[in-house]
Amino acid sequence: MMLFRAAALALLGTALPALAENLTLAPQQVTDWKAVFAQVQPQTHLPARARISGTLSRLSVAEGDSVQAGQEIALITDDKLDLQLVAQDAQLQALTSQLENARSELRRGAELLERGVTTAQRLDGLRTQVDVLEGQLAATRAQRSVIEQQASEGIVLAPISGRVLSVPLADGAVVMPGEAVVTIGGGGVFLRLAIPERHAGALTEGDAIRIASGQDTVTGTLARIYPRIDGGRVMADISVDDLDGAFVNARVLVHLPIGTRAALLVPEAAITTRAGLDFVQVAGPWQGQRNVVPGQRHQIDGVGMVEILSGLVAGDMVVLP
Repeated sequence: MMLFRAAALALLGTALPALAENLTLAPQQVTDWKAVFAQVQPQTHLPARARISGTLSRLSVAEGDSVQAGQEIALITDDKLDLQLVAQDAQLQALTSQLENARSELRRGAELLERGVTTAQRLDGLRTQVDVLEGQLAATRAQRSVIEQQASEGIVLAPISGRVLSVPLADGAVVMPGEAVVTIGGGGVFLRLAIPERHAGALTEGDAIRIASGQDTVTGTLARIYPRIDGGRVMADISVDDLDGAFVNARVLVHLPIGTRAALLVPEAAITTRAGLDFVQVAGPWQGQRNVVPGQRHQIDGVGMVEILSGLVAGDMVVLP
């Protein structure tokens, strides 16, 4: 028996130096987090629209293509515009011939007036006819420019730089003015989520948001909370650096801070598990190992802490390894 006690004391003596310090438990404020899913959205979401009616004769992009602002992505043609240009060219040719003839008559009238064969009134009439034809010729040229401009507006340009998200039309489709030919997303991406309205009051713009990124967790910022409630939910936007925008509308798990409460926390290293039970070494008058029920895990100043639901009370001295 004496040998057993001596061996136990020797073993205890070798174990005690490994204990570095004790932690006196006191309630600490912890943040409650709610897990919700957010969707990846582009910062700018713009459709490239048709400016004239006609037939989609050429479509140069497909879903997923990258485009630059001002790049030609489709062509809409209208055969009526070509016919109107032909008519305008014929009218310009006729007016040009009439104007040349009127100018010849004007020069001839000026010569006859110098010889006294005609009157000044007749010469004024010829001069007026030249002015009228010149005005008609200028108006016809302007009308032709309008038709040329309409034909050029058949070229559909990318309104922003980005990626093509959807192409609802195909070659040969009939389009009307204002109809979306291609939808483009650009300007980077962000996360948009819907928050239950009961939690909306606990959120503030600028809050740090935890975002699951593969096996890691990154931090984003609650950039905007929209004031309108739809279906019991509030829309909010989260800005994240280096967010993967490969897939629009991809769902990402985020954790929102919805409140704070008091809890007893011990370092993760202070908990040992044996036979499926968790124990914490306690010093003081009631020293020994206490069976505890752990709760949520928290990161406080970079240290992993575990919430203790039962087994310990405030004031207990936890032995730290």
